[in-house]
Amino acid sequence: MSSDTAREPAIQVRGITKAFTDVQVLSGVDFDVQAGNIFALLGSNGAGKTTLVRILSTLLKADSGTATVHGFDVTSAPNQVRESISLTGQFAAVDEVLTGRENLELVARLRHLRNPGKIANDMLARFSLTDAGARRAGTYSGGMRRRLDIAMSLIGSPPIIVLDEPTTGLDPQARIEVWQTIRKLAADGTTVLLTTQYLDEAEQLADRIAILHQGTIISNGTLSELKQLLPATEVEYVEKQPSLEDVFLALVGARAETPADNSATAGKELR
Repeated sequence: MSSDTAREPAIQVRGITKAFTDVQVLSGVDFDVQAGNIFALLGSNGAGKTTLVRILSTLLKADSGTATVHGFDVTSAPNQVRESISLTGQFAAVDEVLTGRENLELVARLRHLRNPGKIANDMLARFSLTDAGARRAGTYSGGMRRRLDIAMSLIGSPPIIVLDEPTTGLDPQARIEVWQTIRKLAADGTTVLLTTQYLDEAEQLADRIAILHQGTIISNGTLSELKQLLPATEVEYVEKQPSLEDVFLALVGARAETPADNSATAGKELR
């Protein structure tokens, strides 16, 4: 790939539109995703996030506009686009009958990679699943299943990963585990396009945030840039109170460190 291509955005979208019969889902979407960044596409249900993801992953054709992924046009070079990305949908696509290791080995074989056993072991270690590797995926918690799903998506080292609402339906602790995984992906140089309807998720993870509303991007910027769109507020001294996340992690951490035979409350769920 030429140096000029290397300087291009990892994902570039210009004027994308899509309608289904008489429903206009996308009405001219424009944005860039820089290589190695986490880019959050934030919008409510029905805003068009999944439709846009399907267009970028070559599963659906736009009515008009252009999009390139890793320098390849999604319409004229779909095979190269598919080789450059990995798509993780809203629900984990793991085979629950197979073990975690067998799921990873299966994907490695489908990608015609050498030594699938070693690849599986490396991925289990990378995603802190080694101890669970020999267990059936159907016995995994929601967070473990999602981490396995993302690990399967990364086999073959795609430079771009698309996560379509990756924490939908997960409990708070599982969401935090997935957030940590996403941060690590970006730290290792993977470009992440994340769609979400959760404000805190975009705030916690994204280098840039685009707000998709009624089929178009109504704002796009860093968190600090978006905050500047609001009128200045009067600053007063307020004692910082712990957030619900702080309380949750403190309680879960304390409960995990308490031996079961010394605690009358060990093993109970946080309600």
